[in-house]
Amino acid sequence: MTKNLYIASTEEKSGKTAVVLGLAELVLSNAENPGFFRPIINDGPGAIDDISLISSRFNLQEPVEEMYTFSRAKVGELIAQDRTDEIWGGVIKTYQKLSEKHDFILCEGTDFSGSSAGFEFDINAELADLLGSPVLLVANAHRKSVRETLQSIEMAHTSLADKGCRVVSTVINLATPETRREITKRLKEAGRSRDELIYTIPYDRLLAAPTLQEIADKLGAEVLYGGNLYEEHVYNYVVAAMQLQHVLEYIKFGSLIIVPGDRVDVIITCLAAVNSRTMPYISGILLTGGFKPEGQVRKMIEGFEVIIPILSVAEETFLTAKKLDRISSGISPRDDRKITRALSLFEENVDGAELGGRLIHTEGATISPKMFEYGLLQKARQDKQRIVLPEGEEERILRAAEELISRKTADITLLGERETILAKISQLGLEMKGVEIINPVDSPQFEDYTRTFFELRKHKGITLEGARDDMSDPTYFATMMVYKGNADGMVSGAVHTTGNTIRPALQIIKTRPGFTIVSSVFFMCLQHRVLVYGDCAINTDPDAAQLAEIAISSAATARTFGIEPQVAMLSYSTGKSGKGAEVDKVRQATKIARSMAKEMKLDLQIEGPIQYDAAVDPGVAKTKLPGSKMAGHATVLIFPDLDTGNITYKAVQRSAHALAIGPVLQGLKKPVNDLSRGCTIPDIINTVAITAIQAQAGKEPTG
Repeated sequence: MTKNLYIASTEEKSGKTAVVLGLAELVLSNAENPGFFRPIINDGPGAIDDISLISSRFNLQEPVEEMYTFSRAKVGELIAQDRTDEIWGGVIKTYQKLSEKHDFILCEGTDFSGSSAGFEFDINAELADLLGSPVLLVANAHRKSVRETLQSIEMAHTSLADKGCRVVSTVINLATPETRREITKRLKEAGRSRDELIYTIPYDRLLAAPTLQEIADKLGAEVLYGGNLYEEHVYNYVVAAMQLQHVLEYIKFGSLIIVPGDRVDVIITCLAAVNSRTMPYISGILLTGGFKPEGQVRKMIEGFEVIIPILSVAEETFLTAKKLDRISSGISPRDDRKITRALSLFEENVDGAELGGRLIHTEGATISPKMFEYGLLQKARQDKQRIVLPEGEEERILRAAEELISRKTADITLLGERETILAKISQLGLEMKGVEIINPVDSPQFEDYTRTFFELRKHKGITLEGARDDMSDPTYFATMMVYKGNADGMVSGAVHTTGNTIRPALQIIKTRPGFTIVSSVFFMCLQHRVLVYGDCAINTDPDAAQLAEIAISSAATARTFGIEPQVAMLSYSTGKSGKGAEVDKVRQATKIARSMAKEMKLDLQIEGPIQYDAAVDPGVAKTKLPGSKMAGHATVLIFPDLDTGNITYKAVQRSAHALAIGPVLQGLKKPVNDLSRGCTIPDIINTVAITAIQAQAGKEPTG
């Protein structure tokens, strides 16, 4: 198995960080416990930004200080003193410590800050050779001719080859559509593609756009108004040194307005533009000269419904504009939109299976938590499904939808008042090309859906008018979309209760043949494995037959998501040691579940009653249930009632710092899933991916 990969670039500002991010995500799908290493970091502010980004994104446990060896200044000092052996010895020492904890190390090379290209190539080649690492080269094609790009690639390859390094892949980054084709063609003609994998990634304006937080930090600006400056991206600058009508003409999507702080007319006009549905999104206003709004002007500003970030600097306008022009953009751990875009571009333009197969090979069926979470998005993407989100006016839903669309995880339909949703998308500065927005009562399908619901529920006494009222509810409308095949699945619950989500599903979609109840599971992502807990959210006190259904449904869910089911029917006693109504219920449920599995021709190992420790710990299992093949190796754990399941999953989640993904609903004919009202954006994304995978599985032929 390849143990490491070294990422080197041809020059500064090559977009290497975005490529490293994509590679880290790729490694997670193939290695159980990857680590990250930067032998040499830059000096000053931002020196450890890349380490912090990867560390926070992938929850690495080491302190940041243990993931690098030297600063650039220290390396220069050691070279000047002819003490290069100390450099190599220090790098090896740090690397060896990391390799003891990780099965794969992703190594990032230097940034070319303040040094010559030749010197930088040699340093990176020496480091890659020292670590015995294959190299992935990132070439910068931005604002360069094809000839210039190819020259820089050849220079880097020559330096690496002189040190005996093996280049496994070259990624040409920041390319235009025209240069992408020509560069790839020329490299293939030169025979480069015979020995290495060649990929090109296009220039992207979001990744090139600095955030207001970066601008504030670089200028030392005071923040007068503003929310999360990491979410505001600046695509262009408008120096407002003209009459008002002309200022408006120059405003484009994502403009930062630079204006003297005493130009009250421009400030008020820009804020009015922000509150207008017909003007482009403005990222912020930068006031120069040290002037700040006061008195009635300040009061008027604070009266606007939407106030964009407003920053203030002491310098005059011209000097400020010159400083802004020198600011380059990075990727902050807090900038979810850039992280999403970088991953999306990498996935679209780099063959992950091909590159992963070249770099990493793993054996065995164990799925680590990181591999599981990464695999959700990968599997959902393989056969895109349409998922409807009825809470389309909610900010978390909109932000999650942007990421889902950007990463091509699913096709998204948002329900709600169209103009309201579009206004929120604009105010948040989101980009959602291809999103479908439906206002239920304005939909051409509304009357058909109403009539269908009336036919389904008239035996319960519903009237046509009552059916129309229910169908005006976005959750009912979304559920009917799934029933009618206009959507493949539905996710709700960010602002609604579980009952609001499940009730329409039970009335319209109903349970699968052979099943009488809807149940749920949580995917519990522990430190080294993923377990399936059921039912921890829906059924209060299932009887033996219902408990058996939950077991069969949970095993099927586990298998859908790549977890080989070994089912444990949990109780307070193991085997024949206990007596009482509760343990008898579990014993009977085990018999029923085994019978159901046999009738359905499912190859399942089901053990019960069994205690939790005997279910998951092979050592305890040998003592408490000797002879059982399943005991000690359970992956699906079925709790006897909601009290036990809910308490246990929350205790494990908080005490073991486990990621709990769910609840995932099961037992319905078509997938519907519930969010908690405290859900985060990643929770929504994971749940949509899960729903899409369930929809895929529901369309697969059986038997």
